[in-house]
Amino acid sequence: MNKFCSSLVILVVALCLVKEQANSEEIKNKNKLIYSALVADLSEDLIAITTRFTGTEVLLFGATNGIGDIIVVVRAPNSEVTVRQKGRVGGVWINKEGIIFNNVPGFYHLASSRPIDELLPQAVLKKEQIGAENLSVVPVTAAHGIDISSYKKALIRNKKRSGLYNTQPGKITFLSNRLFKTSVDFPSSVPIGKYSAVVYLVDNGTIIDRTKTPLQVQKTGFEAKVFEFANNQPSYYGIVAVVIALFAGWLASVMFRNV
Repeated sequence: MNKFCSSLVILVVALCLVKEQANSEEIKNKNKLIYSALVADLSEDLIAITTRFTGTEVLLFGATNGIGDIIVVVRAPNSEVTVRQKGRVGGVWINKEGIIFNNVPGFYHLASSRPIDELLPQAVLKKEQIGAENLSVVPVTAAHGIDISSYKKALIRNKKRSGLYNTQPGKITFLSNRLFKTSVDFPSSVPIGKYSAVVYLVDNGTIIDRTKTPLQVQKTGFEAKVFEFANNQPSYYGIVAVVIALFAGWLASVMFRNV
């Protein structure tokens, strides 16, 4: 909360300076309008994942020059995701052929002050990847004749079901004609990595300005040590896991034998 208050003061001061600069420039050249009137920040710049992590909420807030609407996109780093189709073989449902998609954000959150299709043309939404349906996920492998679009829809549907993509755009609240805020919910299954929070200032179907704020999601404590060991020393980690499993099995057999 202290970070929120101090950052909010900085935002307001920065906006006043921007407005003052814009006014002075407008006096020098009335025919030239300079837009540099968007500032934003997050209430937290680090989400710590521990064994007791059950999800969290981060506040994004900012200020504008009073013109236009706001769109917010928060996304995790990209990765490869395999989407498979289930089919019945001999009366049993199994995973059949699949498609590997690249450039898939592990987490994607959208918020806007109005419906995005009312703010920007579809071509711009596609270019900026605003909206989960406009993500430029790339199929790496796909058998001939497969309907890639249906697999992409299934990918997005699965992400929404797991809470990693929001099903409906989040709400942006204007505290005045300049100050705004919105909240971003992160589920317990949120992937680690370097996130980005991009805020767009939009007016008359055009992106006037944008700002990008980083957000780090990382494991901490004992879980972080285990994760680091598993990634840096996978062979030794596998051996330790097998030894622990054998010991646990032996201990369980001894306990039940005594009972």
